[in-house]
Amino acid sequence: MGKADTITKDYMRRPDVFADVFNQFLYHGRQMILPDRLAELDTTEIAVPYGTGQTLVPEQKYRDVAKLLTAMTDGKAAYCILAVENEAKINYAMPVKDGLYDFMQLAKQVTETANAHKKDKKSTVRPTTDEFLSGFWKGDRLLPVVTLVVYFGAEEWDGPLSLKEMYADVDKEILKYAADYQINLIAPKRFTERQLNEFHTNFREIMKFIKYSTDSQKLKEKISTDKRFQSVERQAVDVINAVTGSKVKYSGRKEAVDVCIAIQEIREEGRQEGWQQGRIEGIILAYKEMGHSQEEVKSYLTMKCEKNDEEAACLIKKYWK
Repeated sequence: MGKADTITKDYMRRPDVFADVFNQFLYHGRQMILPDRLAELDTTEIAVPYGTGQTLVPEQKYRDVAKLLTAMTDGKAAYCILAVENEAKINYAMPVKDGLYDFMQLAKQVTETANAHKKDKKSTVRPTTDEFLSGFWKGDRLLPVVTLVVYFGAEEWDGPLSLKEMYADVDKEILKYAADYQINLIAPKRFTERQLNEFHTNFREIMKFIKYSTDSQKLKEKISTDKRFQSVERQAVDVINAVTGSKVKYSGRKEAVDVCIAIQEIREEGRQEGWQQGRIEGIILAYKEMGHSQEEVKSYLTMKCEKNDEEAACLIKKYWK
């Protein structure tokens, strides 16, 4: 697993971020899914109710991140499995990958429901022959699996969004009956400003930074005019750096980073570095014109410019024209 994958998955695993992403996608930012109602599905078995009775069966984690959401409807609890797939690069087989995961989750539920029925010796309800053979009773129900694909890339997503987009060019009558699967995509370039502002956590700033990262002028404008960039969590900054290759720095024990100031410091460091490189180039060319040898120039660079032998040799090779 790469560094960017680890950083993004750790960030998305946070209940507040996880809930925020689904609230934007499903409810346009309304706070319907509450972080404290989410329980992460881990490799450790968790008891989850299935079927019509109160039998508990184990469910395990199949995803990068998976949460169990409890929502109340008409006084009865309904359970929904929510999942996120992180993608730093475009996956052109995503509908197949996502669909496979979803059906693995559903198949797991069917299997565990059947096992739960077999183990439930106290139930007075007897299955019909068809129910007994299938293991899944007429009144049993599956937990819906809702998957969001979170794309952390700055480019437009040009991959397929459905299985039908992946099929070969065949008779349309055949395609009408072919299985389909639609992915739910979160991608920076696909968001409007209104949609971006529906996020409540710093996931908003991450998406905005990625969206405009390929246009330095637009990025500068957004960061300097958006007050929320004055206080971005360090973990969110880590995500920004990991997925965009930026070098937004922070120091000390501050939990929040002023990205606008950090970007200005990066530019200032760049100017200083450029000035230093120009100064060294001038020194090398001047010494060459005065007839000094490369060894003499190397000695000067190591003593006066605080360069080691390897750095000095590389600079002489670069500028000794």
